[in-house]
Amino acid sequence: MSSMLKVVGKQLKNHPALIPLFIFIGGGATMSMMYLARLALKNPDVSWDRKNNPEPWNKLEHNQQYKLFAVNMDYTKLKKDRPDF
Repeated sequence: MSSMLKVVGKQLKNHPALIPLFIFIGGGATMSMMYLARLALKNPDVSWDRKNNPEPWNKLEHNQQYKLFAVNMDYTKLKKDRPDF
C-alpha cells in the first residue's frame, strides 16, 4: 500500500496538473459515501432493528421531513391526512 502511495506521490510531483483530478475524485467519493450513510441512517424505509421496530415508517410524524431536499414544500404547515396505527 505504501509503495502505491509513493508512486502516486512521485507522479503528482512530476505532473502537478493531476492534483485537481485527485481532489475532485476524492470529494465526489466522500460526498457519495456521506449520502449513502444518510440514506442508511435517516430513511424511514430502512429498518435496522426489526425486533423492536419492525415498521419504522409508521413512527413518522405527519410534518416530519425525511427527504434531503424538498422543493416548495413547508412540512411544518401540513395537516394530518392519515390514521394512527
